[in-house]
Amino acid sequence: MKVNGKQYRTIWLDEDNPHIVKIIDQRLLPHQFVVEELRTVEDFAAAIREMHVRGAGLIGAAAGFGMYMAQVQSPADDPEYLRRAAEVLIATRPTARNLAWAVNRMRQEINEESTSAARECRALTEARKIADEDAEYCRRLGAHGLSIITEISRRKQGPVNILTHCNAGWLAFVDYGSATAPIYAAQQAGIDLHVWVDETRPWLQGSRLTAWELGQQGVPHTLIADNTGGHLMQHGMVDMVIVGTDRTTRCGDVANKIGTYLKALAAHDNGVPFYVALPSSTFDWQICDGLAEIPIEERSDAEIRYVSGALDDGGITRVAIAPPHTRGANYGFDVTPARLISGLITERGICGANEKEIMALFPSTAG
Repeated sequence: MKVNGKQYRTIWLDEDNPHIVKIIDQRLLPHQFVVEELRTVEDFAAAIREMHVRGAGLIGAAAGFGMYMAQVQSPADDPEYLRRAAEVLIATRPTARNLAWAVNRMRQEINEESTSAARECRALTEARKIADEDAEYCRRLGAHGLSIITEISRRKQGPVNILTHCNAGWLAFVDYGSATAPIYAAQQAGIDLHVWVDETRPWLQGSRLTAWELGQQGVPHTLIADNTGGHLMQHGMVDMVIVGTDRTTRCGDVANKIGTYLKALAAHDNGVPFYVALPSSTFDWQICDGLAEIPIEERSDAEIRYVSGALDDGGITRVAIAPPHTRGANYGFDVTPARLISGLITERGICGANEKEIMALFPSTAG
């Protein structure tokens, strides 16, 4: 997508050195646009763990390139080095499905080759393929989600008001985004629309990232406090909700940024359609009960006791917003039960959030 009119992906190889991968350091947005270089497995692990990169698809793509870099740096092509690198990467963020999926896919592909040069070439090819697939799948699900927005626009004969939560935009993937892909497709189709952007405490991905990228794309939007969505729905000011997901079970339960469940409850109570957009790499085909089986990441309570922002002189600083020594509990995600979800928007089409329809859309995963 575009930054100041220039096309970017969220992760890419250096043009002059294929052993350098570049990312946008998302911790500094929207106040500073900084491109960071990743050169080692430790660089990739830190970038994922400390949220220089974040979002299901981008975490997977970063893990893919991280495994490529592990192969590049493997001493004497040591398979144990690759195994340890895989463990380090997988341990960085427990909830996101794309992370382990990408790492395991890379290991399987690399192990198909017998020489160091062939393994490195195979690793680079597969890492690029994971990134390209992520972007293409998001583009496709955007085209499928467009049909929903088009129908709402036809019935309403007015602007379509869409509520989002967190950032499931192009910043969370390699390009296009999941929840934002139908929005961008609708914009390109000339549909009159407006997006309500949840601020999304404590990392403020909505106010920092979603608002920034929607602004870069020229999509009309309004930033709201996290607890405003229910009020808007009660007053008929939301036509649909679209969110992303970090892990979705084969039965349709969805783990997404903390607070998603509350939006789903409000949408259900007010008859507002609630859709989840995801590429198929985010499905966890091995589990059904999201509440019982999806691990929920708990992060440092410093993230809710402090907030970062820009000063008038452009510098970025952190300030305390709670009394000293206050303890906090910082759950990164919650699980929205399938019964609250109107449909899943995937690269293959739209289906109900239930095992029968999901498996009908993805029959090769059965068993």
